[in-house]
Amino acid sequence: MRVKHKKWADPLMAEHPELLIDDATQFKGKWQSRFPKKQPLHLEVGMGKGQFIIGMAKAHPEINFIGLEIQRTVAAIALKKALPEKLPNLQLICGEGEELTEYFEPHEIDKLYLNFSDPWPKKRHAKRRLTYHTFLSEYQLILQPQGQVELKTDNMGFFEFSVVSMNNFGMKFDGLWLDLHNSDENEHNVETEYEHKFASKGQPIYKLTATMPLQK
Repeated sequence: MRVKHKKWADPLMAEHPELLIDDATQFKGKWQSRFPKKQPLHLEVGMGKGQFIIGMAKAHPEINFIGLEIQRTVAAIALKKALPEKLPNLQLICGEGEELTEYFEPHEIDKLYLNFSDPWPKKRHAKRRLTYHTFLSEYQLILQPQGQVELKTDNMGFFEFSVVSMNNFGMKFDGLWLDLHNSDENEHNVETEYEHKFASKGQPIYKLTATMPLQK
């Protein structure tokens, strides 16, 4: 997703440090202090315009959610959507997905979501895929022991790559869905913007949930 920079984005972000963090390193190990209640902490890497993470926070008040987005204008759009909802269990970060260990202490996160990540289809770009083993190692560090990763995508190639990569990493699959919207799992599904777009065109949505192996 590439969105043209909006002039209002930076001022809006500066006005709401209570909801959107621009320097996430300052809260490493202290994320629970950003919420009124200490609850399980779930992170979405690449939240886009925020539809999923806002929907999850509304549906699950018993969980604290953090949405991370690299693009400033996209993060500002998510902020704009979140502000009227006044969700006490939601925080947003504008930052790099490659800096997770700079933002979070070991085992600070209970569950991690990867929704419609860039598939980087060219073979030479495999290292940039968010399910490449170097990224999985980062997730393992910040997740609770045997923490869970949940992934959704419309891209079969990326899904297949992710299954192989996670399997080789030693992850245990808790569920695999090759057509999410025509399965029982869809009953409690919270859509992303991309998901709604692709599913409305009849494209199958692939989903998996997998548990990290214990660190050696």
